[in-house]
Amino acid sequence: MNTKRNFKIVLAAAMAGGSLLPQFSAVAFAQEGAQEAPQEGGLESIVVTARRKVENLQDVPVAVTAISAEQIQKYDMTSLEKISTQTPQFTIGRASNGSGAQLTLRGIGSSSSSIGIEQSVAVILDGVYYGQGRVINEGFLDLQSVEMLKGPQALFFGKNATAGVISLKSAEPTRTPEFMARLGYEVKAKGLVGEAMASGPLSDTLGIRIAVRGSKMFGGYFANRGIDKTYSTYDAATGTTTSHFAPAHQGDNPGEREFLGRVTLQYKPDDKLTMTLKANSSVSDNDNNSWNYVPYACGNADGTFGINPAVKCSHDFAIYQNNFPADLAGTNPYSRKDGGLYNRYRSWAVTGTVDYDLGAVALTWVNNYNKNVNQWACDCTMVSAPDPLAAPSTEHSVWHAVSSELRAQTKVDGPVNLMTGVLYQKTKRDHRQTGSFGGVSDSSAPAAYEYLGYYKHSETDGETISAYGQVNWKLIEGLEAAAGVRYTHETKDSYLTQPYVNVLLQGLFPQGKPISANQKWDNWSPEATLTWKPARDVTVYGAYKTAYKSGGFSNSGFVSAGTVTSDVAFNPETAGGFEFGIKSEVFDHQLRLNAAVYSYLYKNLQVDFFNAATFAFITTNAGRARTKGVELEFEFAPRAVAGFNLHGSVNYNRARYADYVAPCYGGQTVAQGCGAGGLSFQGAPAQDLSGTPTAVAPNWTGALGVSYEAPVSEGLKAGLSIDSRYSGSYLASSFGKPNSVQEKFVALDASVRLKTEDDRYEFAVIGKNLTNRFIVGGAIDAPNSPADTLGFVNLPRTVQFQVTARF
Repeated sequence: MNTKRNFKIVLAAAMAGGSLLPQFSAVAFAQEGAQEAPQEGGLESIVVTARRKVENLQDVPVAVTAISAEQIQKYDMTSLEKISTQTPQFTIGRASNGSGAQLTLRGIGSSSSSIGIEQSVAVILDGVYYGQGRVINEGFLDLQSVEMLKGPQALFFGKNATAGVISLKSAEPTRTPEFMARLGYEVKAKGLVGEAMASGPLSDTLGIRIAVRGSKMFGGYFANRGIDKTYSTYDAATGTTTSHFAPAHQGDNPGEREFLGRVTLQYKPDDKLTMTLKANSSVSDNDNNSWNYVPYACGNADGTFGINPAVKCSHDFAIYQNNFPADLAGTNPYSRKDGGLYNRYRSWAVTGTVDYDLGAVALTWVNNYNKNVNQWACDCTMVSAPDPLAAPSTEHSVWHAVSSELRAQTKVDGPVNLMTGVLYQKTKRDHRQTGSFGGVSDSSAPAAYEYLGYYKHSETDGETISAYGQVNWKLIEGLEAAAGVRYTHETKDSYLTQPYVNVLLQGLFPQGKPISANQKWDNWSPEATLTWKPARDVTVYGAYKTAYKSGGFSNSGFVSAGTVTSDVAFNPETAGGFEFGIKSEVFDHQLRLNAAVYSYLYKNLQVDFFNAATFAFITTNAGRARTKGVELEFEFAPRAVAGFNLHGSVNYNRARYADYVAPCYGGQTVAQGCGAGGLSFQGAPAQDLSGTPTAVAPNWTGALGVSYEAPVSEGLKAGLSIDSRYSGSYLASSFGKPNSVQEKFVALDASVRLKTEDDRYEFAVIGKNLTNRFIVGGAIDAPNSPADTLGFVNLPRTVQFQVTARF
């Protein structure tokens, strides 16, 4: 009891001084779902929860990439963007507007420009669905494991998992007191980061874990080379024209400040009942919401930007943006008084989980409430566009979600076992956006609207009721069949209107005209799998899978004079197809070889279109798209060389539109297929994208890495890891735009570690994208300059020094 009393004293001191401790990382309290302790050489056994139960990775009939807590710490994978650098088929493009991100897996993803579109790659944290693109602003601290499930995953993870699932599990309280403190410095962004963790028992039945992280950048990853400019407005009330000076935004971006925290309580009175409560919060501020928007492809022959010839398109980590003019600053809603650009993100979440083992039946009940608020001010021309073009814009968006899921699984010794569950979710989005647009003002309007071209407001109330079940039947020894289905009933009630539009623009954007939609869908998503184990260490499987992704409403769209509901309301996306795989461990568990072959057809693939001329966002449904491919992966850990690990993968994926009459890309001519054969889309010339690659869909990707850890002297050991990621070329645009191409690349990550034999103290150097490759994760047509392309660019070379103490 003295140990527990001492732990409580230290824990109380840590909580009292928590603002001085930057964050905590983790090991785990009864981490049944984590990676087992390393053997003396040979492969480590990995357990996953890909089917909502604990299983060995090699026994699961699903293509899964599992990342352990050790790997997460090795490369500081504390965000989805950092996780994507270790998974060659998974790409993230961070966006400023709309949903905030484009997550793509196997060439299937969701456009970023509409906030109403949910991601085809579902993000699950501690069993709870987080489907909004803004989830990339979350800092996922103190993680126990990450699992990437490829392909449709509707049965176990619900709606909106048509392309796959990223499932993250945070660490839980440990049985004995553990503490960790870490301090890091990243050279490129001049970023200081601190972490701390405290974990252990408060009593014989109650454990606690506290983790926090704080960081501050004194620089950034992208140089802002903005050019001073003026923005002129014509006053509709007086007929006078006024020039407003907009200074270039100074400094490197993003200049992020971040604080994250999580408190976990776990009550375990016996081996049957476990009750876990997790409360976490994320606070993030940076100096620009569009800090990675690089003008990298121009339509002009001389390589200059159409609306600003002073800007040349290049593959540099550089942006061109300006602050708000002083007289617009603090006047436009949600703008800062100093006129500075910014992004402000706040999120809160509480998750309660009850696991109750009745022997023959295991019950799990998960309840969650989460909320996030995102607000920004943007120079939305992105290229210091001179007078008369400018688009100082702001946004305030709030998302609420509450959910409850009850699941039961039988565990009888007979040949048949069942799993069944029900999920309820209620959501609400409140979206508001303003823009100084068209070079107009109105001194007779309310002060907050004087310099606005428009102010728009949209809301969506959503409700989902879903039930699912699966039967597992052991036909004979080593052969198992499973079949299941998920039923989903969903409603979304939405509206979009512009409460204010400058009188000079009301012919284009009518003031007060509402567009509403009351949407309802019912879906059945069946799944069947046959699993054969011809030997203990070999698993062969075949699966038929389907999936469903919600339809929705483009809350970030515009209401123009001709807008009808079908312009902003879109239909659900569905997927179906087959996957076959083999998993094996050979040479006395020293070599792991896995392979998978798949083919999936997507119907009504949701693709968002940004009309650069009118700033209008329209979500469309592509008729059909197909993704098919082959994946091979290996891991070699020889017993003769303990601490050595060689691993890699080779992936071929062909993702193509099968049937899609789509809007033309910006700057597309008739000779390039725009309007060919009289094709039209919503009254405008269109193109036929059938046979064209989907966005961010390289044919070939791969990875190769090696790590080695060994003693170097008495009491000390050293570790080295090098990981490379290859991607073939791809189009970043969803509409086949040729100049959006991302050339093939090899990105290299590495880490060097020196630590004490007991792992108590460690010094590490972590390098990412050491080849400093310019990588585009998504793209849009540039505002007002449709022939030009803006890319959502990933981070340049970063090097972080890190010191860790555990006790």
